[in-house]
Amino acid sequence: MGMGKHGTQVYSSGESAGVAAVKNGAASIDPFQAPANSASLLGREETANASADGDRPMENAAKVAKKAVELPHVKPHEITDIPLFIQATTYLSFMIIVTLAHIEDFFGKLFMPQKYVQLRVQNGYAPMVANFESLWIRHVYLRLKDCFSRPISGVAGGHLNLLERTTRDYNQSFQYTGRLHNVLNMASYNYLGFAQGEGPCADKVEAAILEDGVIQGSPVSEVGRTAMLVDTENMVARFVGAEAAIIVSMGYATNSLNLPALVRSGCLIISDELNHSSLVAGARLSGADIRVFRHNDTRDLEKKLRRSISQGQPRTHRPWKKILVVVEGLYSMEGEFCNLPKILELRRKYKFYLYVDEAHSIGALGKRGRGICDHF
Repeated sequence: MGMGKHGTQVYSSGESAGVAAVKNGAASIDPFQAPANSASLLGREETANASADGDRPMENAAKVAKKAVELPHVKPHEITDIPLFIQATTYLSFMIIVTLAHIEDFFGKLFMPQKYVQLRVQNGYAPMVANFESLWIRHVYLRLKDCFSRPISGVAGGHLNLLERTTRDYNQSFQYTGRLHNVLNMASYNYLGFAQGEGPCADKVEAAILEDGVIQGSPVSEVGRTAMLVDTENMVARFVGAEAAIIVSMGYATNSLNLPALVRSGCLIISDELNHSSLVAGARLSGADIRVFRHNDTRDLEKKLRRSISQGQPRTHRPWKKILVVVEGLYSMEGEFCNLPKILELRRKYKFYLYVDEAHSIGALGKRGRGICDHF
């Protein structure tokens, strides 16, 4: 979440999920429609290979059937558990590093105090950084610095040029060799190359600027929408299978400004404890009461729902004007799906509204790439 484009879907109780595209009184072909499932694509590919071979179609068909049988049965929302040995050794490694860092700092402050001047109060001024924060940077991050702070040259597109460098003082400083390495970009939001200075995306942007200008210098409420914005919103709506779509200029604003438009004082937000900060900011700005349930724990969510519905609003105990459960489709920091089927069961039972942030699941999950809702 955060800087990427956000797709959010809000479901009210009893809302239908099916949307059909209709044109001139007859069903039109959805340009985003894909086959029923990805297995059919595999079947077509294998069938084509069998036709090309000509002499062994039955053997190839048997291979296809065998592949289908060997697929492991894993529920979509289940995540493989990390072995206890790996967990224990990982935490132990961090404990050893931090312990040795404290010991080094203890003796360093005694025998080389000039190296720790920035961590002491000077002339009445507090230190620039906290002691532990500085310890973490100097003793832990410094060892890994070359992995996470890699200088590049040029535009970070699908590929990028990495500057080669060496260090002689354990990452305290670096010396550049002058050589470049062209590598695959897996560390930027521009991994698809949309912001490259050349190619089809750049050509489309140039043509759009020449035809429609650089920006729309006013909000929609002031001067209306452009034809390009209308077309884009209609395309997004068709893609996610919704009746309509609204495009927001940035991902953080999508959540932080839309949540206050959906709920207000007298309403209740029940939020997953690991929701992104934009969802937390939107919940606080809304003025609604906020409850937090344990991450992806639908039992805890149901407990919060039952108590909130039975007790009502604080002091007055009046019924809530609206209850909105807020989750993420794919939690980017944890790499986990929300348990959407179970949450929908609870929604049918308790009649709350559901807000699904699909910032990372749209385009990555589902048979048609339409996110966590399409995935389930």
